Amino acid sequence: MSLFISDAMAQAGGASQQGGLMSLLPLIAIFVVFYFLLIRPQQKRAKEHKKMTEAIAKGDEVITTGGTLGKVTAVGETFVTVEVATGVEVKVQRSAIQALMPKGTIKAA
Repeated sequence: MSLFISDAMAQAGGASQQGGLMSLLPLIAIFVVFYFLLIRPQQKRAKEHKKMTEAIAKGDEVITTGGTLGKVTAVGETFVTVEVATGVEVKVQRSAIQALMPKGTIKAA
């Protein structure tokens, strides 16, 4: 019985010497794939959204993250006032604006 145990230990010892860097290679490859497929595109989208929210001006037509379509009537440092209907204004954070719409979108809707 002890003969089999010593053979198994001998095989395990040889395998551990070979696999140092090679055992980390799949983990590194997975990280690289995640970076290029998930992390980098998300950072790019966040940068574009920040640039868009900084460029908001009075008269722009926007959609909020809640799906509300309206026209910007006042712009502050952190808040924007959006007119969603005649005489109805809503104050939202700049970051809550999802997209800028082309001029004339509200009249067409």
